[in-house]
Amino acid sequence: MILIAALLLDAAFGEPRQIWDRIPHPAVLMGRLVAFADQRFNCGAERRLRGSLVTMGLLATGLATGWLIHALPDHGVLEALAVAILVAQKSLVDHVRAVAVGLRRSVLEGRRAVAMIVGRDTAEMTGPDIARAAIESAAENLSDGVVAPVFWYMVLGLPGIVAYKLINTADSMIGHMTPRYREFGWAAARLDDLLNLVPARLTALVIGLTHGWVDPRPVLRDAPKHRSPNAGWPESALAPVLNVALSGPRSYNGVRKDYPWVWPEGRRDPGPDDIDAAANALWRVWAVLLAVAVVLALT
Repeated sequence: MILIAALLLDAAFGEPRQIWDRIPHPAVLMGRLVAFADQRFNCGAERRLRGSLVTMGLLATGLATGWLIHALPDHGVLEALAVAILVAQKSLVDHVRAVAVGLRRSVLEGRRAVAMIVGRDTAEMTGPDIARAAIESAAENLSDGVVAPVFWYMVLGLPGIVAYKLINTADSMIGHMTPRYREFGWAAARLDDLLNLVPARLTALVIGLTHGWVDPRPVLRDAPKHRSPNAGWPESALAPVLNVALSGPRSYNGVRKDYPWVWPEGRRDPGPDDIDAAANALWRVWAVLLAVAVVLALT
């Protein structure tokens, strides 16, 4: 029942700026904690060991924080609010649709909007590049920001979702293959991969089932080729649904990366309508999560 309330709250209100402009969002607090650990411990020798200990400390902190909130005698009100805040469905859809709105106005506005949700270079993006980036972000963040948090809440309750979000935040900040983080962020990146292993594949399955598309062969063919062990699964499921080729070449920090295509037989010229279709797919998956929560509440 708490999960049902949380999903509905998030769908209705998302992340109200009237609140988060005044107080720090929990994701911001998590980021500050990871930044402190990075500054304090990412130095000297044995950086992989230091990073592993930090990652285990973050995991324990998330589990303990979730348990403390769960233990409050407030009939689950604060827990429902916490879960609603940590599930980013409406915020994700809003950011994805903003790219479609911007792209319909001009390529420049599309670039500005997509730069808010992707880490790749956007200055030279064409219209199809912008649309493809938005669709890829929708697929990956559907898994990381919606399905995985709900999955870990179902498995471990509030401790599970808080711990997951903290590790996911750590991965986004220190889990990079750069000289500074290759060793220190190794454990955070590997643990995040492990925590997303099942949710990413569930996301792909639900995307296919909610669109009447159940042939697993393209997903099994393309997902392992992806640069990420998990992001390729929702992308390789959404690409055939939209008949759009995803992944492929892109640039990071001025360096071009020739990644393989996901669903290479798909169209290479996606536009705003395809972005909107991706956003609609996000709501279909959300509806399945809500239905599962309702069934579990009634059993």
